[in-house]
Amino acid sequence: MKITLDQTGKRFNYDWIFRRVNATFEAGQRYAILGPNGSGKSTLLQVISGHLLHNEGTVTYHDVNTPIPADRFFESCAIAAPYLELIEEFTLAESISFHLQFKQFIPGITPQKAAETVGLQSSMRKQVKHFSSGMKQRLKLALAIFSNVPVLLLDEPCTNLDAAGVELYQELITTYASNRMIIVSSNDEQEYFMCEQRMSILDYK
Repeated sequence: MKITLDQTGKRFNYDWIFRRVNATFEAGQRYAILGPNGSGKSTLLQVISGHLLHNEGTVTYHDVNTPIPADRFFESCAIAAPYLELIEEFTLAESISFHLQFKQFIPGITPQKAAETVGLQSSMRKQVKHFSSGMKQRLKLALAIFSNVPVLLLDEPCTNLDAAGVELYQELITTYASNRMIIVSSNDEQEYFMCEQRMSILDYK
């Protein structure tokens, strides 16, 4: 899997969030997009994911040497982000079941195992609307990290997590995401601890 940005830019109305981004993301590598709050890190990650369309340049996806249409890239990635909402009326079990209609879990991970691993095993019949913010974030991370896809996109992945939750996040990355491309948008080193390659969004203003 390879993602290539060539002179890529994004604006809202007349305000450019970033311009002329040239970057290549390779299979199995870890990348951090860094910058202060409000600088455009999340916007760039959403452009990479295909959730937002760019206004200039290109974003291309390849599986080995085979191009992947932009509107099919979602099949190859999983994302956890504060702005992605869970279905509040679902129970935890229903949330996992619904997710599995679109993306399968990695081998060895069952719904019960996923819940146990993130400390939610006692909440399988509890509606998400009754979860704390930390429980919701653990669920978002579980659905993304356990998905059997080659690309993992994480936007401020430790949002609403306490110290134990941050430690859990780091364990999940270390144990279950070792062979995948990871791109993290963050300004907290606890979130991008594993990223060897780092880029600043401020270089593209």
